[in-house]
Amino acid sequence: MEIKVTLRNPLHHNEQIVYEIEVFDNALARDWVMALKEILLNKKHLEKNYCFLGFPNTARDDEYLCNKLKHSVDTINSFFDDYYISEEFTPSTIRNGLDPNQTVMNQLHNHFEVLQGTVENLSDYYRRADYKTKYAIRQLNNICHELESWMLTQRKLVRNPEWVRSSQITTFLQCQRYDLRDEHRDLFNVNGYDRKFGHVYMHWTQIGKTLFEVFRDEGAPELTDTVCEAITHLRYYSGEFDIEWGNDVVLGDPTVPWHNEEQEKFRAWLLENDLDPTDPQLSLGYLPLGKVRTEDLGNSEEEIRQLLGKHLDIYKIEVDGISNTFDYCWSDPDHEQQQIDQMREGYDYSSKTIS
Repeated sequence: MEIKVTLRNPLHHNEQIVYEIEVFDNALARDWVMALKEILLNKKHLEKNYCFLGFPNTARDDEYLCNKLKHSVDTINSFFDDYYISEEFTPSTIRNGLDPNQTVMNQLHNHFEVLQGTVENLSDYYRRADYKTKYAIRQLNNICHELESWMLTQRKLVRNPEWVRSSQITTFLQCQRYDLRDEHRDLFNVNGYDRKFGHVYMHWTQIGKTLFEVFRDEGAPELTDTVCEAITHLRYYSGEFDIEWGNDVVLGDPTVPWHNEEQEKFRAWLLENDLDPTDPQLSLGYLPLGKVRTEDLGNSEEEIRQLLGKHLDIYKIEVDGISNTFDYCWSDPDHEQQQIDQMREGYDYSSKTIS
């Protein structure tokens, strides 16, 4: 079974390339394909402003993203009289030299968590918000992660250009989620945190930090009740997917000693907190779904990344004769309104759930 994806240049729409995904033979991959077909049949809206991360030469740089973030912050501050974001997120405040200013970025993400809530328990702020403000709240999270990825990419270009982590994030608005089964979870122990160039992985379909993110971003803290409240283990799968376009990072490979050391420390931290590193219920890792036929795109990984970097807009996806064309782009002047119009149904539903 194959999936065909057409990309185009977001600034010159007539420039297009195509690649194919070979689907792995496992239960989750088969279920994922069925879920993706449903998304295409139901013509779900592809979230174009959060599709590609870690590509160094993109028009979505820190200045562009900070301007979009300021627009979202201004929208939120003008709507609520009981919540105000006072920080300024600019190209100078979000960075310490080449490094992300983690304190500032954590503040930004915390605003999103407070204003959005969780999938199971949306915050009162989010429920009360109008369409534009709900959209703005969502952008706090999207832009936060895209900015972090952009900053890390720029740092790696200077310090370790061979380890630029480019990726494709393919998410759809209001798509159906399904309960992750035990046979799906077995893949956590099969794959762990391995990431391979051109390979396809299940997209994380829910809000909240993972154990690994807490370990890495918060300095391996003791897992108190307060810390654990912010941690979510994966519960769902969907037809969404991510593609790794960075060089392979595989446990045990001597060319990635930093990864091997980090994983060893992560495992020790889990054990110190009475958690079993082999427990699939903890969702430790990435779930593999397939791989791209990269030989059709170029002769080397760098050549392929250069080609992809000029075509950072998903135009069409096709599975077994079922397809959908996404003839809109984040560069369109009315892109925000297009997104809001597509999300109205979900916005109306969340507003009605006020008790």
